[in-house]
Order: sequence, then C-alpha cells, then structure tokens
Amino acid sequence: MLTLRRADERGHANHGWLDSHHTFSFAGYYDPAHMGFRSLRVINEDRVDAGQGFGTHPHADMEIISYVLQGAIEHRDSMGTGSVIRPGDVQRMSAGTGVTHSEFNGSQTEPVHFLQIWIMPSKRGIKPGYEQKTFSREAKDGKLALVASSDGHDGSVTIHADVSLYAGVFGKGQSAEHTLASGRHAWVHVARGNVRVNDQELSAGDALALSDETSVRISGIEDGETLVFDLA
Repeated sequence: MLTLRRADERGHANHGWLDSHHTFSFAGYYDPAHMGFRSLRVINEDRVDAGQGFGTHPHADMEIISYVLQGAIEHRDSMGTGSVIRPGDVQRMSAGTGVTHSEFNGSQTEPVHFLQIWIMPSKRGIKPGYEQKTFSREAKDGKLALVASSDGHDGSVTIHADVSLYAGVFGKGQSAEHTLASGRHAWVHVARGNVRVNDQELSAGDALALSDETSVRISGIEDGETLVFDLA
C-alpha cells in the first residue's frame, strides 16, 4: 500500500526568522490523520534567517536527527557538546532522561535550510548522548547510503530505535532499490529535487508511506536528494 503526502498538504508556520513546514502534527499544527508514521514522529523542514535560531530548550525520551541541506547550524547542549553541522553531516542527539540544547544559524549573512527529525526510542530513560558523522556526496551519489541505524553498522550513526535511515542523491538515469523485510514499513521523504518512487513522481517536500510492499524503488529525475526510513 502506498500513501502519498504532498508538500503543500503539510502544516506551515512562518515566525519571521523561522519558516517551517511540518510533515506531521507539531506545535500549533494539529492533524489527527498525521500524528506520525510508525516510530517516526517529526519531520520539520526549517529555514532559519541569518544569526537567528532556537534558544536553549529541553527534550526527553526522543531520538533527534538534524540533516542540513544548506548553510550551517551551531549546536550547544547540556552534555558539553559544541559542534557545527553542515551539508553532508548527520547529527544524532539522544535526549533520554533529559537534555537541553540550542541551535543557531552560524552565519550572519546566509540562511540555513535543514530537516529536523524526531524518532520515538525503543527504550525510555536512557543516558543522553550525541553523535555526528559526515557522509560525502560520492557516498550517496546514485545509491542509498546507510546514515543511521540501531547498531551503527557500516559507519552509520547509532539511534536507539528499530529504524534504519538511508540517504541518496539521484540524477536522471540513476536508480536504487531497497528491499523491505516482511513486516517492515518505509517512509520516503524528498529533501530536494525530483525522483520517482515505486512509480510515483515526487518533488521536494513530498513523501510516500509504504506498507505491505516488498521494496522501495527510486529513480532520479533531477537531483533528487532523498531520505528513506525503514521502520518496524
């Protein structure tokens, strides 16, 4: 079964310094038909003005992934972590028993464009943690690179959930296929560009949910940077 979620159907909030599109219910946007998918709870596409950002705020019992498309994010947290997240980087923060953090646009002149992703953990009350790795354009060119998994295999970051996250960039003529094991589900989110997923044409911000399917088939139309979540 395929369920299409078009970009223009998402929730939208423009706070001036922050322009955010919500794939699932978040903050002031509530849609009981779109509360999440399996353990995937949040995909926010955020654009933050130069020099602006999210002040220190708390999280608990959530796996949070940041995926930057343009610009850079400066991250600080109560674990003592300080980092800059750029395109190609995948950041994972496990909130666990509780953590506070801030995220700001590191530039005073350029906006930052990124995806904020929340995943429900398999176990509550774990020790908070942080991890960040870089995945080159070459690693994702025309194929699906594993960037996050429950055990950190193949160089992926470790998330405390039964989820595997893949990222790929597909130009015209490029394609890849990901096999779904029995009982698994997939959520495909197009970060930018255009791709075809299981014969559905998708553009930036579009998503496709797959259940009772044997595989995810992606073919490029035009520079389609795509995330695939393999979910229990």
